Amino acid sequence: MTNPDPFGQPSVHRPPHPAAIDESELLKHCSIRKGRTSGPGGQHRNKVETHVTITHGPTGLSGQAGERRSAEVNRKVALRRLRLTLATEHRESVPVGEIRSNLWRSRVEGSKIVCSPSHTDYPSMLSEAMDVLVDASCDVKRAAVRLGCSASQLIKLIKDHPPAMERVNALRAARGEHPLR
Repeated sequence: MTNPDPFGQPSVHRPPHPAAIDESELLKHCSIRKGRTSGPGGQHRNKVETHVTITHGPTGLSGQAGERRSAEVNRKVALRRLRLTLATEHRESVPVGEIRSNLWRSRVEGSKIVCSPSHTDYPSMLSEAMDVLVDASCDVKRAAVRLGCSASQLIKLIKDHPPAMERVNALRAARGEHPLR
C-alpha cells in the first residue's frame, strides 16, 4: 500500500522502528526501574534512587543512566541510550521499493545526510540506516542507493555511534569482508 507524501513520492507503509516512535508510545512497551548507585555525589547519591534503567519489553534491550543527581535527568539520558541501543541492535524488515521515511527524506539534502549525533532525530535516522544496510548484506553502496545518499555519508552517520560501527563491522567480518573505516 502506498501513500503520497509531502515530497510527492509514494511511501510504503510499515510500522516504525522502536527507536523512531514517540516517547509516550515507546514507554508503553517499557519497564522503568530506579535504584541507588555509587560514585561521586555524596550523601544525596547514597540516599536517593536516582539511577534509572529502562527496559524495552518486546526486545529485552535496555538503557540506563545514573551519573546525574536528578532521577528525571537520568530518565531522559536512559531513554536516549535505549533508543540508540534499539537502533543498533534491533532490526526491522525492509520492503521492496521505496523505503525512505518522511524523516529520512527531510534530512537528506542532495546526497548529504543532515543530522548530528546529538539531535533528537539521530536514533531514528540510525535505525533506518542500519535496517537498510543489514538488508543490503552490509553493502554500503547498495544501501546508500536505496536511501538516496552517498556511501560516505552513510558510513559517517553510522560511525558517529561507535557501537553501531562495531556492529556493522562484526557483520561484515562474519561475511569475510573488510571493516568499514
